[in-house]
Amino acid sequence: MSMNFGIVLTPRSGSDWVRDVQRAEEQGYRTVLLPDTLHTTSPFPALAAAAAVTTTLRLRPNVIAAPLRHPAATARETAALQLLSDGRFELGIGTGRPDAQREAEALGEQWGSAGQRRQRMVDTIVAVRAAAKPVPPIVIAASGPRMLATAAELADRVHLAVQPVATENELAEIVATVRAHTDRPVGFSLQLVAVGDQLPVYMSKFMGVTLDGLREANAAAILPGDPGAAAELLEHRREKYGIDELLVPGDLAAAFAPVLARFR
Repeated sequence: MSMNFGIVLTPRSGSDWVRDVQRAEEQGYRTVLLPDTLHTTSPFPALAAAAAVTTTLRLRPNVIAAPLRHPAATARETAALQLLSDGRFELGIGTGRPDAQREAEALGEQWGSAGQRRQRMVDTIVAVRAAAKPVPPIVIAASGPRMLATAAELADRVHLAVQPVATENELAEIVATVRAHTDRPVGFSLQLVAVGDQLPVYMSKFMGVTLDGLREANAAAILPGDPGAAAELLEHRREKYGIDELLVPGDLAAAFAPVLARFR
């Protein structure tokens, strides 16, 4: 098991998108990821465009909100992307952000209860596995006990959907919960929040996250500024917990570059 890295990007224009995903591939990122909201570019066509201009980069929405689409629609789009990318697509999926109800309604879809949204996610995974060849890896974003139990049953990888201030102990508890529900090998992914003194603008502007608050909470998703110390910490978590993938926001790519270089 080796450490892998994904980069979370959103297109600003077609030409910028081509340049950004090609640069990500050259830098050694394994996967490019896009959010799934009505305020960002729809991930399926953007990932199809990325597939056309790369050869090894894997493609994953971060993550599909199951209530926003009928399962058959997601299965159709996934099958198309698997074809166009020669099997490089990965289905990142969850039950939707707590504030995504308006987005579902705007698309004519029912939001439903937590249980209904979880069932929509399961139905989508079943539909995708029936329609897409090869079947893509399934990455489920989860943190609560019921979602973790579902992820343990269905996921190839669990995206640790935690708050920015989550500690290493909280990550360890989530990993332990998943492992208690399955004997299959399951990978774990964590999204980076800060590197040294670098924090994405959207974190502070829209989420009220501060570096002081992250440090005070001993947040696991903040890495030290020293590349060697950061790499050592990532290896420690990979070996101890199986957290073998780090997702890097595009705003932090420059700050993270010296760390990434140590793993190339």
